[in-house]
Amino acid sequence: MSSTLTEPATWVQSLRERLTGRLIAPTDPDYEAARTVVAGDVDAHPAAIARVAGAADVATVIAVARDHGLELAVRSGGHDSAGNSTTDGGVVIDLRDMKRLEIDRDARTAWAETGLTAGEVVSAAAEQGLVIGFGDTGSVGLGGLTLGGGIGYLVRKHGMTIDNLLAAEIVTADGQHLCVDESAHPDLFWAIRGGGGNFGVATRFLFRLHPAEDFVGGILVLPATADVVSGFMAASEAAPEELSTIANVMNCPPMPFVPEEYVGQIVVLAMLGWTGDRAAGERAMEPFRELAPPIADLLKPMPYPEMFAAEEGVGEYRPKATERTFFMDHVDGQAAQAMIDALSASDAPLRAVQLRVLGGAMARVPADATAFAHRKAKIMAIVVSFFEDETDFPARRKWVADLAAALDQGVPGGYVNFIGDEGDAGVRRAYPPATLARLAAAKARYDPSNVFRLNQNVPPAS
Repeated sequence: MSSTLTEPATWVQSLRERLTGRLIAPTDPDYEAARTVVAGDVDAHPAAIARVAGAADVATVIAVARDHGLELAVRSGGHDSAGNSTTDGGVVIDLRDMKRLEIDRDARTAWAETGLTAGEVVSAAAEQGLVIGFGDTGSVGLGGLTLGGGIGYLVRKHGMTIDNLLAAEIVTADGQHLCVDESAHPDLFWAIRGGGGNFGVATRFLFRLHPAEDFVGGILVLPATADVVSGFMAASEAAPEELSTIANVMNCPPMPFVPEEYVGQIVVLAMLGWTGDRAAGERAMEPFRELAPPIADLLKPMPYPEMFAAEEGVGEYRPKATERTFFMDHVDGQAAQAMIDALSASDAPLRAVQLRVLGGAMARVPADATAFAHRKAKIMAIVVSFFEDETDFPARRKWVADLAAALDQGVPGGYVNFIGDEGDAGVRRAYPPATLARLAAAKARYDPSNVFRLNQNVPPAS
């Protein structure tokens, strides 16, 4: 390890004195905990971690990084699988102490700082009789989730998270603190709705909330056969848009509600969420239960926040995984059997194909309205394989690539929040040419020196 990481540099001492928040250096006792991100295969050692207290702190850190030529990373929840929320030898803007939340019940809006997690905002909104759709994991930070798009349990009913974003406060590469919306800096507001962290540090979001309705959902575990998998997808597509589903075709992990004899078998572990009339929601679950006798059936009326159950904190569960995300038009028996065969042949500790039927409110937004352009995509798929150490990684990565290729139906695109370390190829998958050109123009205006490059990076237009 270099001396930069063992002895605070002059700029570290200076920055510590200038911040309202905290600066954590390698010599500080909480450095190891502070530097840890969710991905178990990411082991970066920043020269400093700035636990910022507000936009002024953010601007200060950006200025120091620019003045000293330091690589700059931005962290909200730390879930980025490519490791872009940390850096070796650079400085991290860590937003996790910025958790102010202001909910206007009458206006059905919320100003939320980006250190908040999805679960925290969902729970607080529910106390006011309101809901918003984020992803499917409570510990994910609002920053990365929102800037990439946001696809969760309400996507078919209320659209993506970015479809409910009314305004944002952004600190740009030159230290400006901008409030952006449809009328103020509309090019930047367009770009941050799907364009990721390329354009600045988002410190606050203004979200549109929706009145809470009855919610029916939970976990359904079914045996995995070609008929069950294809039938599940057909039922999801045929369902009213009040229902969103996530089907994980995977080897079954140990869970308290699953009989021991099914652990390790290939199953469909599904998450279903219905928002609307309770009786209609309970009826909507029946086609899925009828596909096969359930191994476990936890579907029930519940408060929406229960879908974001408490999770282990960062450092307690740090999976190592390689994945590939893409879109599909359909999942028929042949595709389903290909998944089951590949999953059965692998000996990875955990492997899965995740399938999400899209459409509904998400698809009614024009493709060029936001930087997320894949509005007509029917199904989002993710092939993932966990690995235990670096010696396993090449074989796991090849398995993922081979299965993704076998399932490829020629549908272009990929969801930027699930794209890993694919370099320029991943960026081109995330953004069609016209979208990418428009993003590059915004990048040239707001970050011409590419200060914010630890992301699915869009280089500035020349």
